[in-house]
Amino acid sequence: MTRIVKLRRGLDINLQGVAKKEKRNVKVGNVYALQPDDFVGVKPKVVVKEGDTVMAGDALFINKDFPEVTFSSPVSGKVTLVERGDRRKVLSVQVEADSKQQYKDFGKKDVKALSGDQVKASLLEAGLFGYINQLPYAISTNPATMPKAIFVSALRDMPLAGDFEFELAGQEQDFVAGLTALGKIAKVYVGAGSNQSAVLGLNLGDANCEVVEFDGKCPAGNVGVQVNHIDPVNKGEVVWTVEPTAVLFFGRLFNTGKVNLCRTIALAGAQMKAPAYADVLVGAQIDLSDELAEGHTRVIMGNPLTGRAMSSKDKVFLSAHTSEVTAIPTGEDADELLGWIMPRFDQFSTSRSYFSWLFGSSKKYNIDARIKGGERHMIMSGEYDKVLPMDIYGEYLIKAIIAQDIDKMEQLGIYEVSPEDFALAEFVDSSKLELQRIVREGLDMLRKEVE
Repeated sequence: MTRIVKLRRGLDINLQGVAKKEKRNVKVGNVYALQPDDFVGVKPKVVVKEGDTVMAGDALFINKDFPEVTFSSPVSGKVTLVERGDRRKVLSVQVEADSKQQYKDFGKKDVKALSGDQVKASLLEAGLFGYINQLPYAISTNPATMPKAIFVSALRDMPLAGDFEFELAGQEQDFVAGLTALGKIAKVYVGAGSNQSAVLGLNLGDANCEVVEFDGKCPAGNVGVQVNHIDPVNKGEVVWTVEPTAVLFFGRLFNTGKVNLCRTIALAGAQMKAPAYADVLVGAQIDLSDELAEGHTRVIMGNPLTGRAMSSKDKVFLSAHTSEVTAIPTGEDADELLGWIMPRFDQFSTSRSYFSWLFGSSKKYNIDARIKGGERHMIMSGEYDKVLPMDIYGEYLIKAIIAQDIDKMEQLGIYEVSPEDFALAEFVDSSKLELQRIVREGLDMLRKEVE
């Protein structure tokens, strides 16, 4: 019988432009870029030179601290650019794709016959191990860690997030193979929503996996929230977290012997002409020139709460951990008659400040990118607790991070949080603080101090 976890706190934000459950082609360029910044905590060392020829699955860069952790090319072709920034920081390694793709053959494997060490070795050899993250610190993990459990959240409930069940259709065998392989290393917990019948009904056989149903509002799909309710992380403990698409990558590797980094992404948002899904390789340069509606637009790599704003709105490289590309209005051209005095039936509010609450939770909003106010002193109002379904004191933890009080940070549960867990708190925060940035800085500070 499936375990059910009911969450009372959270907030669902219904935005216009949800992707229709249909796939279509999207324009992509011939150049693909793998970006080290997508793998938090990795110190990249490029192992190819401009002009080199690579196959799909060949390493482009490695982790300096753990050279056995490599990151493979999504395509075969010619390395055209090693892009560097300030202090020669590696920004991307770009490959011009061949017209006919060639794949490095790693050999098919029966995951049921493998040991945990063999699974780890296979992922390292194929350059896929770096797609595994860990708590604490919310960083890309390394082979030296020994997790007490592995968590996979198949529930995506952030605004405009892609539906994993739609991506999963037809790939169930790869997903089960990936879960079975991870189960050789440690117990795997798969988080799913109450309406995700395909995930809840997976035939996992005797795999070392358990599917847990989460019934609640966003951020029930955050893997950190699921860890907090199933097996919290204490000091000295480590859990691995793997996004569900990465599990598909692992399953394809064992079932086909090849690295296939194709993922289904949602092209969503009010500024998308025809929101839908598309199959795109990691690192693909997506041409959005025909996709965006007229007007001031912000293109976001990811969902509007946790994604990264792109400097270019026409051509963007798909991030390694992104399942959606969203486009929302910037709000630069907004002209509100009489401002806050109006009833604002079309404005979203977490309180009853606007009359839009009369329409209930089903109304869809076209929220723009404006912050609507400047940063101000932090108010201890309990705002965070209303949208943070974790057994921690969110506001006190943020204050401890700002004060750089490591002892208090540890006591208040920083080991089990990641920046995305505070995305909703940042949205409702009346002080307009950049909570995700603050949490990231706190985690980096703690890791530097402890290690």
